[in-house]
Amino acid sequence: MSLGKVQVNNLNLGQGDVNAIECHFLFVGRSGHVDEESQLFSVGAQTDLETVLADSPLRAQVIAAQLNAGQNWTAAVYPLAVDEDVFAAIDRANEVQSFETVVFCDPSKTAKEISDKHDYLFGLQAKLGRFVSGIVALAGIDAASQTWSEFEAASVALVTGLANHLVIPVPQLHGNNAGVLAGRLCNAAVSIADSPMRVATGSVMGLGTLGSESPVDSSAEPLQLATLETLANARLSVPQWYPDFEGIYWGDGSTLDAAGGDYQYIEQLRVVHKASREVRILAIRRIADRVLNSTPNSIEMNKAYFTKPLRIMSKSYTILGIQFPGDIQPPKDGDITIEWPTNKSVVIYMVVRPYNSPKEITVNIMLDLSNL
Repeated sequence: MSLGKVQVNNLNLGQGDVNAIECHFLFVGRSGHVDEESQLFSVGAQTDLETVLADSPLRAQVIAAQLNAGQNWTAAVYPLAVDEDVFAAIDRANEVQSFETVVFCDPSKTAKEISDKHDYLFGLQAKLGRFVSGIVALAGIDAASQTWSEFEAASVALVTGLANHLVIPVPQLHGNNAGVLAGRLCNAAVSIADSPMRVATGSVMGLGTLGSESPVDSSAEPLQLATLETLANARLSVPQWYPDFEGIYWGDGSTLDAAGGDYQYIEQLRVVHKASREVRILAIRRIADRVLNSTPNSIEMNKAYFTKPLRIMSKSYTILGIQFPGDIQPPKDGDITIEWPTNKSVVIYMVVRPYNSPKEITVNIMLDLSNL
């Protein structure tokens, strides 16, 4: 008879949390540094940006983001040196931290510059498995030489024909528009599934670095809603206001996705990216694990395993009789399928269903005169 033995193993079932990077943005732009390479700064809601960053358009964007994001905001800032390559700088930043979005604070002047930024962000998925979007600043109006009509034509021409679903183009009409939008998207009072157009979020704050309440063109004509609508129809993300309603708000967070694409609005892209990040970690933990096999019991168990992030994202709450929906709708039967093309590879299909939210409301009022 052999000797008795006892062995106790502590198994790791991968049931813990995954670090969330949503609402953690990287701001990158020129700041007048002459060093060959600059450095990455971590900033938060309490950071005195006036002392941490040199006076520059970059600092103006980050200050606007801090103001609009509010409580518990965090971000990273990379002030570029004079000749420093922006993509090399972002590579260095990604060695230290992970980001949901990169805010390119220096205006892109050509369509190629916009496409290059999109292609770089898309490449991060292949290189690092990171799902990253971008806010790309475009030039504001040259008040010394451009009329609003000329500015509209130049801005629309800049993005015409582009299919770059990972980036939001933001003309710097007030000088710090990219930062204002970034802060609004990071506001912890709302969800990543909310559009920056949401009026209940409140009016934007700190809009403008030009020294006047509203930008003007070369004829001293102030910015009008008609210009904003032209820019918005061309997939540019701009502020807006409502006549006889106080405050300045925001329009859509429009990406440069092609017509008919699923990711034309940032709130749709953000929920899919969040699900992708979390499901990727779950998939890594299943590599060469025979718990995931082709038997019916295993397939059903792993359907529940892979839909866990979607179930968490779909949690809603009811307060005072008002339901606050989750980021997405709860997954339904059939929303996940696991297929085995070979005995060593698995293909998983998952469905993410966002909620609808009204961006155009029509009210028809009828008069009942039957009692006459």
